[in-house]
Amino acid sequence: MTTKTATISQLGATKSDVKRLVNVMTIIAWGVLSIGVLLCLINLSHFSDKNIGLMVGIGFLVGSVHIYVIGTAIGLVHAWKTEMAKSNDSTSE
Repeated sequence: MTTKTATISQLGATKSDVKRLVNVMTIIAWGVLSIGVLLCLINLSHFSDKNIGLMVGIGFLVGSVHIYVIGTAIGLVHAWKTEMAKSNDSTSE
C-alpha cells in the first residue's frame, strides 16, 4: 500500500480571502437576524414556550449573534496573526 503526499507552498489564507469570509458571514448574520425578527413578529400573538414559530424566531436571533461574533473573531485573529508576522520580520532584520 502506498500513500500519496502533497506539499503546499503557501499555508494560510490571504487578506482578501479572510475579508471576503468576514463580509459573507456578516451578510448571513444580518439575513438570519431578519428572518428571526420576522418569525418573532408573526408569532407574537400567542406568547408561550409552546409556540414553535416564536421559539424558532428567538433561536434565529441568538444564532445571528453567534454567526456575527464568529465572523468578527476570524477577522481579528487573522489581523493579529499578520501583525505578529510583520513584527517578527521587522525584528529579525
